[in-house]
Amino acid sequence: MRIDLHAHSTASDGTLRPAQVVEAAVEAGLDVVALTDHDTTSGWAEAQAALPAGLTLIRGAELSCRWYNGSDSIGLHLLAYLFDPSDAALAAELERVRESRERRAERMVELLRADGIDASIEEVRGYAAGGTIGRPHLAALLIRRGLVGTVSEAFAPEWLGARYRVRKEDIDVFRAVALVRAAGGVPVFAHPRASVRGRIVPDSLIVELAGAGLLGLEVEHEDHSPAERVHVRELAGELGLLVTGSSDFHGANKTVKLGANTTDPQEYQKIVELAHGLEPVR
Repeated sequence: MRIDLHAHSTASDGTLRPAQVVEAAVEAGLDVVALTDHDTTSGWAEAQAALPAGLTLIRGAELSCRWYNGSDSIGLHLLAYLFDPSDAALAAELERVRESRERRAERMVELLRADGIDASIEEVRGYAAGGTIGRPHLAALLIRRGLVGTVSEAFAPEWLGARYRVRKEDIDVFRAVALVRAAGGVPVFAHPRASVRGRIVPDSLIVELAGAGLLGLEVEHEDHSPAERVHVRELAGELGLLVTGSSDFHGANKTVKLGANTTDPQEYQKIVELAHGLEPVR
């Protein structure tokens, strides 16, 4: 089996609609794909309705989280699989983060306009096409204006990486783990050692999170170097955590293809067995 447990659609910051993601998964030779849009479950119904024969859909989300360490904090992402979307506490937190993303986008547009850049929140919302607003949608505006050529260029420090970046209101990571577990889901730390993205959390935090209910670590990821993959895999073994692999597919917003990294079938089966919020859709 070929299993990819991390993919995004237009419900957040991917460029393919949910229906197109499941179609692309079949074309990529996958047997299982997880739809894990940022802080939303809005793409699930479309993906399920369009699910091709022979493909299994894992419904999930990628939660925007933050580790608060005294006066300091580091952002991180938590993949949540097969949780009950009707769980009131988790649904409320996801709505709060989505609203924060909207306010952040409005403020970033204000900063761009203050520097003389032609920008409007209406145009950014148009690029989001009703999905969760993220920086790639602001990047689309910069590309349209000819100020940058790619999303990667737009994420550079002189643009959305620092100068025009505004922090959103994330979920405390310990609260996020507890909420996902209470909703019957399986929480997995996304790309925990991806130093190419910026600051990473210490291993001591992952040890604490494992004690608080974290169930897995995403090991095989394009933003992990070979050495980082070895390190995360060994840490997962020491803590008795699941090990996953995935593409973190975003369509044209990233160069990584579906199935670029995959999850071992035995690890996938453990996720299915541990979940009691939802079943895989076959």
